[in-house]
Amino acid sequence: MTTERVGSTDEDTAGGSPLVDDAAVKNPDTATKGIGDGGATDDGQAAGSDRADAGRRTADAGQHAEPAAGDDNAKAGIAKDDVAKDDAVTKSADTDAAKGADTKGGDTEKGADKKIAADKDAGTAKASDKKKADKDGGTAKDGDGAKPDRWEAFAPAPERVPGRVGRVLRAVGRFLVHEWTLAVLASLALAVALTWPTLRYPLYTLPQDYWDPSLQAWQMAWSGHILLTDPAQLWQSNTFFPDSWSFAFSDTLLGYAPAGMIGTGPEAALLRYNIMFVLAHALATLGAYTLARQLGAGRAGAAVAGVSYTYAPWLLAQAGHLHIVSNGGIPLALAMLARGHGWSLRHGYRPERRHAGWAYAGWLVAAWQLSLGFGIGLPFAYALAGATLVAAVTWFVRRRSNPRPFGVRLLVADVVGALLFAGVGGLLAVPFFKVAELHPNAARTLADIGVYSPPFSGFFTAPAESRVWGGLHEGARSVLPWHPEMTLLPGFVLYALAAGGLFFSVWRLRHRLLLLAGVVVTMVLAMGTRFFGGTFTYGLLFEYLPGWNGLRTPGRMMLWTTLLLGLLAAGAVSAFAVRVREWAAERVPPWPGPWLRLATVLPLLLVVAEGLNSTPHPVVPAQPAAMRSVDGPMLVLPSSQNLDQPVMLWSTSRFQDMVNGGSGFTPVRQAEIRQVAESFPDQASVTYLRDLGVRNVVVLRDRIAGTPWATTIDAPVDALGITREEIEGAVVYRL
Repeated sequence: MTTERVGSTDEDTAGGSPLVDDAAVKNPDTATKGIGDGGATDDGQAAGSDRADAGRRTADAGQHAEPAAGDDNAKAGIAKDDVAKDDAVTKSADTDAAKGADTKGGDTEKGADKKIAADKDAGTAKASDKKKADKDGGTAKDGDGAKPDRWEAFAPAPERVPGRVGRVLRAVGRFLVHEWTLAVLASLALAVALTWPTLRYPLYTLPQDYWDPSLQAWQMAWSGHILLTDPAQLWQSNTFFPDSWSFAFSDTLLGYAPAGMIGTGPEAALLRYNIMFVLAHALATLGAYTLARQLGAGRAGAAVAGVSYTYAPWLLAQAGHLHIVSNGGIPLALAMLARGHGWSLRHGYRPERRHAGWAYAGWLVAAWQLSLGFGIGLPFAYALAGATLVAAVTWFVRRRSNPRPFGVRLLVADVVGALLFAGVGGLLAVPFFKVAELHPNAARTLADIGVYSPPFSGFFTAPAESRVWGGLHEGARSVLPWHPEMTLLPGFVLYALAAGGLFFSVWRLRHRLLLLAGVVVTMVLAMGTRFFGGTFTYGLLFEYLPGWNGLRTPGRMMLWTTLLLGLLAAGAVSAFAVRVREWAAERVPPWPGPWLRLATVLPLLLVVAEGLNSTPHPVVPAQPAAMRSVDGPMLVLPSSQNLDQPVMLWSTSRFQDMVNGGSGFTPVRQAEIRQVAESFPDQASVTYLRDLGVRNVVVLRDRIAGTPWATTIDAPVDALGITREEIEGAVVYRL
């Protein structure tokens, strides 16, 4: 019995002295008497053995009264004392037995009396310890489990350890309420709502009109189709036959080619276009929001920047130009590059926040944005080049104090990313330079730029597609020579918020002044030749920057103006939100009241209201049955810049070669074909088309009213050596 207790106690108190030694220290007399001098009589041994057995029984009985303290340390200490006392009693019994072997009968009785007294003392001590332990929290049962503390019911319940399903649900919940998840979902929901009814009939309608949108729906379909079937022929499209490099006759939206790989035919092309149209708005909102947040704006301010950048009234007039609406990669790439370099407008350069991965991502997004078209991609490329130049000059000036400001990994990321961006830009530029070489008439002149250059009043005039200002500004639009590209109002609310941001903002004063300078410069460039002839502004870029002479609409520089105004507004709204939190901290309870909450979101609501549109969504003409069966090369009549764009869309079923095509310019050969075909069918036109390689001519009956073919479509063709066939409203001439 005693051996088991010592062993168990030694395990619980590793490194401590044995409890037997403690008993010896507590009762030195007993320990001394335990040392025997010689042999013993049988009677003395029996008496000593009986007394020893009695001592052991007493010790075992006392075991049931061992105290259990409320905490582990007290319990271990009390158990240790009890074991020591048990050992002391046992040793006393052993000592008496040894003593009985050396004495006579009288001495044996005397030793027994002393032992009984010792047992009484031990029992009294144990009873006292038991009462004390009872006061402290209960008794132990057989040295095993402890009786529950009566105060434990008032303690907080221990937190349950979640299982695998619980952990997954918690992770999903945290993901769903994360700021960036909410930002993505809000951007998507807002895009669907503010572009409505784009997704109401996505298989049959297009936003604004079906001219340029049909062309761009065909572009996405062509790039996806040809990259799956014959990538080497990407730039040799099925339109503008027999001209080469025809895919480079306008911005290509090549970055959307993966979407073009899904589905075939006009209906799939329309659905694809409408989905990408909505997603482009969502990406623009998210990109501008991300940039504002990275620069240091609060959530409310960043939301204002994102919405104003995407749904500015002037952009409503660009609803038919997906390559202009698809601008979200610009702010998103800038945000990623700033994040990768640990730089913020509000907090400056923070080396501990550098991350080469974000820099790589920023350059990739920038390259993707460039692949959508040079219309807005070229100014973006020069803006990135300018930012890189400023960073290089800054490093050169401060190289002695900080020779390696970004570290080797980030420097490598910038070099690789910049080379990738430049490589993509160079490869995409080759076909366009080839087109400029083959078609000199495609080059722009400053006189062409003047046709699309808006006056200063254009910055305060909204397009007809604006639900709020469209009707009110009808008179102002009537005096503009080309109002679709001259109504450049970014929003009166945005003007007001940006003006407030010059005086009340989270941005430093010098940063506000830099943003203001950017607004002024981009507005001057947006005026084209209207600002003192553009001699020292747009004209310089037109003459000396490679590729700039291919941009015919300077008003699209308003994209940068809108972004900078949005950042100024974000600074003001963020500062107001900070002040609201300070006011709320003085309240009881310390959170904003309903009026303060409304004041915080009011700027965002006003910006959203100015972005409401009344954009028409016309039904696209249905594909003629002949387009699904007639082989190419073919010519569809009537043919013109606008009429040919739906024809391009119809060709997405088979992508047969055709003379038809619409772009930013009219090739000389195409203009000549249209002129010759006005007398079709006659011998001269038939011979000309045969020599060109055209095999079939399709004349659409529902489009020939008021054209020369209205009288010649039913003329005899036997003498011309061709045949004529009616296919569901179209006349097919086989040459």
